[in-house]
Amino acid sequence: MRTDYHVHTERGPYTVEWLERFIETARMRGVEELGISEHGYRFKQTQALFDNEWTSKKRTEDLDEYMQMVMDARKAGHKVKFGIELDYVPGRDEDMRHFLASYPFDYVIGSVHWLGDFGFDLLEYRTRWEERIVSEIYEEYFQILINLADSRLFQIVGHPDVIKVFGHEPDDREFLLSWYARLAAHFKKNDQCIEVSTAGLRKPVQKMYPAPDFLRACFQAQVPIALSSDAHRPEDVGADYDTAIAYIREAGYTNICTFENRVRTLVALT
Repeated sequence: MRTDYHVHTERGPYTVEWLERFIETARMRGVEELGISEHGYRFKQTQALFDNEWTSKKRTEDLDEYMQMVMDARKAGHKVKFGIELDYVPGRDEDMRHFLASYPFDYVIGSVHWLGDFGFDLLEYRTRWEERIVSEIYEEYFQILINLADSRLFQIVGHPDVIKVFGHEPDDREFLLSWYARLAAHFKKNDQCIEVSTAGLRKPVQKMYPAPDFLRACFQAQVPIALSSDAHRPEDVGADYDTAIAYIREAGYTNICTFENRVRTLVALT
């Protein structure tokens, strides 16, 4: 089976007609299970979870309308999973838990995009990388990933090393290997599934998420994986999957995760 659980339809209306463009690309590329996981910050219902000057401008949508699109697609005969991608913010665990209990998500992707007020993967904030030491940024990011895993709020850890998006990477490989092993151990302890994402191939870094050493550390720790594209356009659904599957197999994996009602199942990767 091939899946794509990290898909955003935000560039169009929340209608079945728009969603069907993503579904058609999935069909053409052999993606048998498609999940939609809109950014949580877009919805007014999530304002209490995380808000800043940047997200406040993006918070224009109603989560109930988004959910209705998925439910209407199911009524039309499409097999599509209902998900969401939430920014993990330390200290908001209980608020997030209460919010997540109020919607019938099939899975929830937990991601880190912000270090305080630093949106490290946004073009608007790119110059701030020059103001700090790269290894210190990574350390802060990885520590929040530890907290994310410990929260056990999410079914999938999104693009685990998205911190490298603009190509900023520490020179010290031992520093990274130490963190990869530590993170893999936490993912395993907290029964987390991590995402293998082709999105990095379309970003300035032009690399898969996570890095080969990171993925191997997770395999050695027996951390399960999900396969996704992080598509924001219909044409990116299932993008570069032949590359991704070879990458996954090279790390040792033969199975990927599927989800329904937040219950995980392992299936053979094809």
